[in-house]
Amino acid sequence: MMNTKIKIILFMVVGAVLGYSYFYFFGCETNCSLKSDWRITSLYGSIIGLILAFPTKRKLPKE
Repeated sequence: MMNTKIKIILFMVVGAVLGYSYFYFFGCETNCSLKSDWRITSLYGSIIGLILAFPTKRKLPKE
């Protein structure tokens, strides 16, 4: 099983790469607060990756 810290870091890196690719393909030059800077889109992507990486509690079946 994958270590939780490695999973969180992996999700954050993938989120940052996806955020940068969003900037690269859909970003604009001016007057766009989110899409005008690659650092902002990468940060938002890594935050979304962090949120998705948190472990969830699984309900165990009752016996």
